[in-house]
Amino acid sequence: MPIEIQNLTKIFRKATALDQVSLTLGENRIYGLLGNNGAGKSTLLSIIADRQLPNKGCVLLDGEPVHNNDHALHKLFLVGDQNLFPSDLKVKKAFAAAKLFYPEFDLPYAESLAEKFELKTNKKISSLSTGYASIFRLILGLAVNTPYLFFDEPVLGLDAQHRDLFYRLLMEKYAERPCTIVVSTHLIAEIANLVEHTVMIRRGKVIRDCPTEELMAAAYSVCGPAAQLDHYLTGKAVLSSRILGGLKTACVQGTPEAEPPTGLEFSKLDLQAYFISLMEEENPL
Repeated sequence: MPIEIQNLTKIFRKATALDQVSLTLGENRIYGLLGNNGAGKSTLLSIIADRQLPNKGCVLLDGEPVHNNDHALHKLFLVGDQNLFPSDLKVKKAFAAAKLFYPEFDLPYAESLAEKFELKTNKKISSLSTGYASIFRLILGLAVNTPYLFFDEPVLGLDAQHRDLFYRLLMEKYAERPCTIVVSTHLIAEIANLVEHTVMIRRGKVIRDCPTEELMAAAYSVCGPAAQLDHYLTGKAVLSSRILGGLKTACVQGTPEAEPPTGLEFSKLDLQAYFISLMEEENPL
């Protein structure tokens, strides 16, 4: 039951937010959706959840278009910054209402999560701070039990302790009841160990789409004296480089040799360093 995203294009006035985006989201894995501000991540998730319409292309779930398809839309849930309930509704009433729309919604679990996050369920949604409004929406996502779950900047306004709690609960939930999870975030270092598959978007185009391990195995960092390193880099796909004093460091797309040349040092890139390097490259496609 994959989600197939076919040639999505979305244009706002004269700005192209998505440019012929095609992806397949498989079952029971965790995806990281990465990109700079304005890259098109939120627009993509909104179209998948049928909250926006594309100018071209379509989204299929199990072979059926999701647009105006209640059967398909009940299989996915998007956690973003949009409040889906009346603002004067109390949190506990919103949890009960969610159960009506999503029969698999785990109400006792949602209430237990509210206790863990110290969210007062007798408060109105409108009275919640930015952080607790985010927590409220996170709890909805964790308790909804749909086969596809999307988080758009999920930890907005959360302190470090609550962010860590969310990540732990997300992994616990995934282990107990596997589903497809897509997390779009700027805090790449915090999710790097969670995501099995990485999708990177730049200026509305998908520039990377592969398992995270494969992605990281195909890039490396090399450091050494500038002149010597420049000679080594000849003919290689250099993503970015920096000079500090007489030493130069470069991020390279490709597989390193078994041993570095004398005077140079190889090291692995983490996901955040790779992302930053890729965003700096002029033409990463």
